[in-house]
Amino acid sequence: MKHCRRLAWTLLLLCFTARSDEPRGFTVAWADNLLKVRHPDLPGGPLEVWYLEAFLHPGAHQQEWGKTRIPHRTTLLSTNLTGTELRFRTVVEPGVEVLHEVRAGTDELELTFTLENRGPVAVDLQWFQPACIRVAGFTGRVQSNYTARSFVFTGAGLVTLDRLHRTTNALYLGGQVYLPPWTLAADANPRPLCTDRLANGLIGCFSADGKWLLATASNRTHELFEGVYVCLHSDPLIGGLAPGETKKVRQKIYLLPNDPGRLLRRYRQDFPGSGKAW
Repeated sequence: MKHCRRLAWTLLLLCFTARSDEPRGFTVAWADNLLKVRHPDLPGGPLEVWYLEAFLHPGAHQQEWGKTRIPHRTTLLSTNLTGTELRFRTVVEPGVEVLHEVRAGTDELELTFTLENRGPVAVDLQWFQPACIRVAGFTGRVQSNYTARSFVFTGAGLVTLDRLHRTTNALYLGGQVYLPPWTLAADANPRPLCTDRLANGLIGCFSADGKWLLATASNRTHELFEGVYVCLHSDPLIGGLAPGETKKVRQKIYLLPNDPGRLLRRYRQDFPGSGKAW
């Protein structure tokens, strides 16, 4: 009898230990420049994130994309056994090295980047697009109508993208770019520029069932962007790199219950002071 009890307690302990070691939030995998993002509460199934998409020169708004984009190559350095940590190295021509990590938490992904100019000359690397987050499955919408479930914050508070002052005059049509006060229009994405000004660096969307929101922000906002792959971007500012100079960027992707107030509190906690200049 005692032997049976001991065996039962041992099995219970093993079961609990196994459960405690399993990821309880996000997990990530990367192949062919796409992150596959999974979460047990994620509506619409796994997210695909184009990671990293592009590094850009200044003066992008009136230039062909191919002339603005700086060639880069990304290599996966390591991943842990639970799929919660990925480490990468990206080389951006002519001599910029970017070491970056994706860390998965219970309700967020944290992306960290260290950019170092290892060459002898300055590099006019103005901004970059680390994460093209494809949200068709999450929103249950397509390119023509997902703006009604996507949002930014202006002086009026949370506003869905379909209710903003949108424009259609740009080098490339489709999508919409949302700028903070310090980003020159000449340096923005060559897509149409919304005339509303941002109140903070958050862009996000609501799930098809209305129970969840997905949002992203960084500590160095260059622009927010609604793209042409049913996607959302928070594109960080770099501002050039002198020889030997190093800069760091942090970005987060949140999955939270549909509570914009909670999202704002989380954003202010994670990026203190990020809204003071807005």
